[in-house]
Amino acid sequence: MSERRQCGVCARSYSHYMSFSRNTIVPAATTRHIRRVDSPIGRIELTGDGSAVTSLTIEKAGHLPLEIEPEHSDRVLDSAAKQLTQYFAGKRTRFDVPVRLAGTEFQRAVWQHLNSLQFGEVISYGELGRVTGRATAGRAVGGAVGANPIPIIVPCHRVLASNNRITGYSGGNGVPTKAWLLAHEGIEARA
Repeated sequence: MSERRQCGVCARSYSHYMSFSRNTIVPAATTRHIRRVDSPIGRIELTGDGSAVTSLTIEKAGHLPLEIEPEHSDRVLDSAAKQLTQYFAGKRTRFDVPVRLAGTEFQRAVWQHLNSLQFGEVISYGELGRVTGRATAGRAVGGAVGANPIPIIVPCHRVLASNNRITGYSGGNGVPTKAWLLAHEGIEARA
């Protein structure tokens, strides 16, 4: 079972949309909105379509994918930026912004379960496979976790190996970024 795939950043080309219970799905707008936020783990770049957050990228090696584009925010991205700032300050444990996640039915099931995890709660890849109906599909579970386009808000950092080890993370600076997020939530894990 592969447990090396972790939260992806900016997975963009999927054919289905997902909405959590607190979110609504609306037709995609043609304008892409961008908002950047400073954080203890590096700059964060949010994108949206005017009605939902569509991606979150953590700075890697000092760069963001859309850094040459000017910021053009909207009320949803402003709210997400405020909530992220509160999260990093230790004043928020749950996000309440609309998100638009595009992916396969299985990916959406994995992301839906990730979104149900509470602050400080973790799940193993194996357990995540069991609760989403794919108990023996470790690679598929890891791939779905790794394809999450909105890490932190959809908390893929809360997935660990069955022995509570951090096996990888593709957001930001990799394992150190995930370790920081877990420690911030009071989760003990081993790298």
